[in-house]
Amino acid sequence: MINYLDASSTRFLNSLNGISQRMDRAQRELTSGKRMNTVSDDPDQVGTLLQYRADSEMNARTQTSLGRVKTEVDTAESVMASSVRLLQQARVLTAQGSTGTATAEERASLADQLGNILQQLSTMANTTVEGRYIFSGDSDQTSPYTIDLTQAVPYGTYLGTAATRQVLTTSGTTISVSKTAQDIFDTQTPGQQSVFAAINDARLAFQANDQTAINTAAAEIDSAGTYLNVQHEFYGSAQLQVNNAIDTAQTTATRLKTQISQVEDADATAAILDLSNAILQQNAALQSRAKMPRTSLFDYLG
Repeated sequence: MINYLDASSTRFLNSLNGISQRMDRAQRELTSGKRMNTVSDDPDQVGTLLQYRADSEMNARTQTSLGRVKTEVDTAESVMASSVRLLQQARVLTAQGSTGTATAEERASLADQLGNILQQLSTMANTTVEGRYIFSGDSDQTSPYTIDLTQAVPYGTYLGTAATRQVLTTSGTTISVSKTAQDIFDTQTPGQQSVFAAINDARLAFQANDQTAINTAAAEIDSAGTYLNVQHEFYGSAQLQVNNAIDTAQTTATRLKTQISQVEDADATAAILDLSNAILQQNAALQSRAKMPRTSLFDYLG
């Protein structure tokens, strides 16, 4: 390709093109609010920006998961607190009926009250959050217990499965956030006392007006109370860990947003100043070029 422009004209056009590119870039920044609109705007920062965005998306998913789990853990902790209070009521009722002066009629009435407590605990074991049975382990669409007070073992058998659910934090660690209703209310662990069994044993003992059985059931309820408090502590700890993880995720989100902004967002003041300077330089260049003398071959021929 033959270039018919002299060196001066070529320099002028190159300079004008550079000014035009600066103007275009400043206008894009002001219009979009972004310093980086294309890869060519800052190739060295593209990898960093993509990593920040990926981290931000991952953190957002973690926040969503933690928020959902927080609702479940808060509900579970509230259920546990209510269950501890109900067991305390059962302890008081058992103490009232264990005295030698309690009549058979009074004990029958206490048995009914203990049956009502057992019914309430069964209802709590079947607590749902967003359509999920939170104490059914990994089978969260299955009610963990059904209760029939006409049966010798009114709460029957656990119908759920093991609880393996954990939630991931932004640091990459996991938090165990669930126990099964069986773990909580009807433990099968040797040396540990089932809450359901303790209350039911007291209920049956009062119905039978059996002093020896009543005394045994009172000791069982005391043991069950100790066990249930440990389960309550589990959810209190899980609640604290989830809340801390949410706070960390929110802090991380703010940090990543700032980092992305520092790489990607335009400095409006700087863009306006650059655009103004480019316009002034363009005008000055055009005016200067217009004042240059124009000569031709005829000027030299005379």
